[in-house]
Amino acid sequence: MKELTIAEFNKIRDYIKKSFGISLSDEKKTLVYSRLRTTLAELEMDSFSEYFDYLTSDKSGDAMVRFVDKITTNHTFFMRETDHFDYLRDHVLPYIGEAYKNERDLRMWCAASSSGEEPVTLQIIAQECFKNQSSKWDTQILATDISTQVLDKAVYGKYATEALANMPKQWVNEYFTKVDAEFSQTKDIIKKNIIYRKINLIHPFKFKKRFQVIFCRNVMIYFDNNTRNEVVNKFFDIIEPGGYLFIGHSESITNTGSKFEYVKPAIYRKPI
Repeated sequence: MKELTIAEFNKIRDYIKKSFGISLSDEKKTLVYSRLRTTLAELEMDSFSEYFDYLTSDKSGDAMVRFVDKITTNHTFFMRETDHFDYLRDHVLPYIGEAYKNERDLRMWCAASSSGEEPVTLQIIAQECFKNQSSKWDTQILATDISTQVLDKAVYGKYATEALANMPKQWVNEYFTKVDAEFSQTKDIIKKNIIYRKINLIHPFKFKKRFQVIFCRNVMIYFDNNTRNEVVNKFFDIIEPGGYLFIGHSESITNTGSKFEYVKPAIYRKPI
C-alpha cells in the first residue's frame, strides 16, 4: 500500500470538514493514515486516491458510515466531569420540575452520546429526581452521535462491570443487571427512556419541540470557530428560555457571539 500523500490528506481533510465540521491539523496526517489503512487493505485498494474516489462516489452510504466510524474519536466513561451531573441534579432538574410541573415532560438531548455512558447517566439522574413525584413524568431523552458503530453499542447497553466502579452502588444495583462476572447491562427502565439516533450537528436541526437541556460535551473542540459559532447558535434556537447548555471543560463559547449567559465553567443558560 502506498503512503498517504499530502495532496490525498488534504482532499480527505477537506471532505471531513465539509461533511462533519471537523477540522484536522497537518499533524493529524499520521492519524488518518493509521485509521484508514486497514480499510484500504480490506477493500484491496493500493492508494488513498482510489479509496477517496470510492468514498465520494458510493451511493449506498455504507462507505460513509464506515469512514465515520474509523475517523471519529469516541472516548467516554461513566461520571465524566461529575460536577456537571451534580449541577443537573441540584439545580437544573429542580428548576424544570417546578417550571414544567403541568406538562411533566423532560426534554433533554445528549448530542454526543458515543457508546451511551453519558445518556445512561443522565437518564439515571432523571429517574432519581422524578421517581417520587406524585404525577408521573416523561423522562425520555434523545441521545445522538454521527458514528453508527458506537450507537449500536449504546442501544445494546452492555458495559464492563468495572466501568461502573465510579457510579454510586445504589444506582448500579437499581439500574443495571449483572450479565456475568465481567459485564452488566442497563435495565429496561433506562433502555426504554433513551432514544438513540444518528445526527450530524452541522446539518439543520428538525425538532418539533425545544429542549430544556442540551449536553454537547467535548465535541466542539474539533470544530473551527465558524462551525462552532453556527452550532452554538442552532443550540440557542432550539433551547427553551431558561434552558441549559452543557459543554466540555476544555471548550468555551464565550467568543462565539452567542446569546447564552455564563453560569459556571462549561455551563450556559438561555435567558428567560
